[in-house]
Amino acid sequence: MGAEKAGGAFEPEEASILSFDAANGMGHRPADEATLIALLQLASIPGVGSRLRQRLIDRFGGPSEVLAADVADLTRSERLGPGVAQAIAESSPREAEKLLGLCRRRGVEILVESDPRTPPLLGRIDDPPGVLFVRGEIRPCDALAVAIVGARHATAYGVKVAEQLGGALARAGYTVVSGLARGIDAAGHRGALAAGGRTLAVLGSGVLSIYPPEHRGLADEVIAAGAVISEVPPLTKPTAGLFPQRNRIISGLSLGVVVVQAAERSGAMITARLAGDQGREVFAVPGDISCRMSKGCHKLIQDGAKLVGSIDDILEELGPLFEAVVSPAGCSGRSGSASSSPHPASTAASRVAEHVLTDTERQVIASIPVGAGGCLIDQVIEASGLEASKVLAAVSLLETRRLVQRLPGSRVAHR
Repeated sequence: MGAEKAGGAFEPEEASILSFDAANGMGHRPADEATLIALLQLASIPGVGSRLRQRLIDRFGGPSEVLAADVADLTRSERLGPGVAQAIAESSPREAEKLLGLCRRRGVEILVESDPRTPPLLGRIDDPPGVLFVRGEIRPCDALAVAIVGARHATAYGVKVAEQLGGALARAGYTVVSGLARGIDAAGHRGALAAGGRTLAVLGSGVLSIYPPEHRGLADEVIAAGAVISEVPPLTKPTAGLFPQRNRIISGLSLGVVVVQAAERSGAMITARLAGDQGREVFAVPGDISCRMSKGCHKLIQDGAKLVGSIDDILEELGPLFEAVVSPAGCSGRSGSASSSPHPASTAASRVAEHVLTDTERQVIASIPVGAGGCLIDQVIEASGLEASKVLAAVSLLETRRLVQRLPGSRVAHR
């Protein structure tokens, strides 16, 4: 996922995953239209990035208050030059209103940080995007996501591995996140799609300006099975500087980042570094020591990244995170629980679980008693009231997801 280069100017006039507040178990109220227009207006001003936008909002109390401030007040803000201050003071809501109209006409959703559909993991990074433009749908189950990134000029081996990992992660219940770029990114998306899973693509351009252009068909498939996402206005053309910027969103959406192939100086290595800074897991696939595209992965492994020899290496590392969300204990806040006032985090986790496991899988896992000894599979069949074939299929999937384990003597237990 290199820093791709393409021509095109920034065109501001043209150019959900689960969201819950773990502290109170409630979603935020979406911004009203006036606030949304003010946020879009700020987002369309050159020189006002995510960090500066948030500092200004924190200082002045809201986006409308920032836009109402005079140049003198703005220039007193930390790291704000007179040129940017003048641009803010002279900006007009007209372009933001045009942008809002464009999004409504073209089916582009706009998510702001306070929107209940905005990904919660993304909100915890140092510089979260203030606005996301989305084509498709971000769902609560996308809270369990893993990124697959790597070289644009990947070898046949790299493409094969990325597709295999994308498919295996999708079958294990994870959403695959990548950047829609040539090579490894595209292979990761395709692997997830072939497995019938979900995938999210984060762009270094606007969501109505797909890059590279030959991936427009792939983008349509991603939209049907997930979402295409960007923080820049929909018709923004791709520029080299936007790709490193979007990499923090790829890692920010994910529990972990898998680098399949990468040169030592590459966009994928930037994403891996950002993942480490954000407290995410970093994985790397080893390769041929004579291949330039293996050098970045080998460097990551030397620096402490988890070596990936198979999908099991990823699932074992992330398994506790998955289990914490979807295990019976983590779902104690589900409707019908004995607790009248469940812990907010449990309530939030149960909302994810309802979208991660099928009804059959939940019925099967609920029929397995808690305890080291577990029970006979025949007892699970009897307790669940399901056909034996359905129980056996569900147990196999739950075992893949590291939620149950088979024991000698045709027994099964919680992990």
